[in-house]
Amino acid sequence: MADAGMLRFHVPEPEVRPGGTPDFSDVTIPKAGSAPRPEIDVDPRTIRDMAFSIIRVLNRAGEAVGPWAGLLSDDELLEGLRHMMTLRSFDARMQMAQRQGKTSFYMQHLGEEAVSCAFRKALAPGDMNFPTYRQAGLLIADGYPMVTMMNQIYSNEADPLKGRQLPIMYSSKEHGFFSISGNLATQYIQAVGWAMASAISNDSKIAAAWIGDGSTAESDFHSALVFASTYKAPVVLNVVNNQWAISTFQGIARGGSGTFAARGLGFGIPSLRVDGNDYLAVHAVAKWAAERARKNLGPTLVEYVTYRVGAHSSSDDPSAYRPKAESDAWPLGDPIVRLKNHLIQRGVWSDERHIQAEAEILETVIAAQREAERHGTLHAGGKPSARDMFEGVYAEMPPHLRRQRQQAGV
Repeated sequence: MADAGMLRFHVPEPEVRPGGTPDFSDVTIPKAGSAPRPEIDVDPRTIRDMAFSIIRVLNRAGEAVGPWAGLLSDDELLEGLRHMMTLRSFDARMQMAQRQGKTSFYMQHLGEEAVSCAFRKALAPGDMNFPTYRQAGLLIADGYPMVTMMNQIYSNEADPLKGRQLPIMYSSKEHGFFSISGNLATQYIQAVGWAMASAISNDSKIAAAWIGDGSTAESDFHSALVFASTYKAPVVLNVVNNQWAISTFQGIARGGSGTFAARGLGFGIPSLRVDGNDYLAVHAVAKWAAERARKNLGPTLVEYVTYRVGAHSSSDDPSAYRPKAESDAWPLGDPIVRLKNHLIQRGVWSDERHIQAEAEILETVIAAQREAERHGTLHAGGKPSARDMFEGVYAEMPPHLRRQRQQAGV
């Protein structure tokens, strides 16, 4: 046998680095409206190709076209636009607050607002999301108070989590928002388990799992797919592909699968890719997947093709690993601008009304910020009581914690 030579270890390399020219020519953008809308009970084997294409509704002229269009009224779309605009304004104020030292940490949703805002409107009361740290739109679109969100970010005396969570790691059972975990992939297997428990108890509520492209490399992602497919769990398995993991490109997690949606195919899970910057497409696909889960047809894996315009977090500097102008080259555009243009095209919105709405929303966000800061910020004002660290750990506080609390004098 001939000597094949020394082995070489392979490390994936991004196609372009800082200073280079951004190139998204490998991202194939299908014509809007060209993707079919399968029946809810479709055999997953017959729609395998949908794991490699992209479902789009809004075309370049701002028109909604194709079989996935027509599910939302003008009033519902206007509400969706305001939700996305609110999230973007909220982000800007909280990012500024972090730079001012009012909180230790923040993560923006810039460019990804349609994913969570549209998805939430496809769910029913009682359904449970197991989100990552970039789905605050699930709360915004469900009417969760911004003041409460800000109190959590500031870890102040009115923080509903009593300072026990990292800023932006919200939690609300009432709004179907399971506590965020910094170890993202854990949410996937927990969502599947929650969905299985709902089915075992003959409930009607479904779950939604959330993960980023980078975290699909973790074992919990694959374990979740095993259990979801085996037990036909009523769960929507969401993968937000924003092109970048934490400080590095998605290639470290993608392997040779081509798309993240394709990973569901080996488990017999119907898998779709959707334009994550198209509010109408996101909502339509989410509604389809939620209906499948509710009709006992099992899980659906959905990959949202979007782009992380901002830094990974307030602790990250993306200029160190990607070209500065890359976001401008992203071919799927800005989700807010695209929905605004669609509503203008329909004659129910205008540039003037949009500017006015921006000002109104900013005023509302600033008012909420002032109210939250009256309860304190990271370095000023009221703080949660040290007593709170002993509460809510056990249904009945054990003797050793009572002793520790007494020793602490709280």
